[in-house]
Amino acid sequence: MIAIVDDDNSVREAMSGLVRSLGYVTRSYSSAIDFLRAGVADETSCVITDMQMPGMDGTDLQHALRDAGRSVPIIVVTGFLTDAVRARALEAGAWDVFRKPCDGAALGRSLETALNRQTRA
Repeated sequence: MIAIVDDDNSVREAMSGLVRSLGYVTRSYSSAIDFLRAGVADETSCVITDMQMPGMDGTDLQHALRDAGRSVPIIVVTGFLTDAVRARALEAGAWDVFRKPCDGAALGRSLETALNRQTRA
């Protein structure tokens, strides 16, 4: 299952539709806190998350998953991409970082590579 975490409903729906069109099962969450409370981290193959969200941002989500012992690939998609934001996300362990709106084909390639690497680990 691919978790889509974004506080913007239209972005969640669009991203979920894109990822489903690539053949993956998705679940959507309106916040990082909702995702963590759902208790689905163990069945999550990858998280695609926004960076800036109320309550807990994408970097905090990465830290929370790591602290819980979950080594799941995380792809960050943000509307506010700067060199500093990219560096922060990657330093926290993100697999990849994209600017919104992102290129669907590029996201698909990144997702496939992340999942293939995860299954070999």
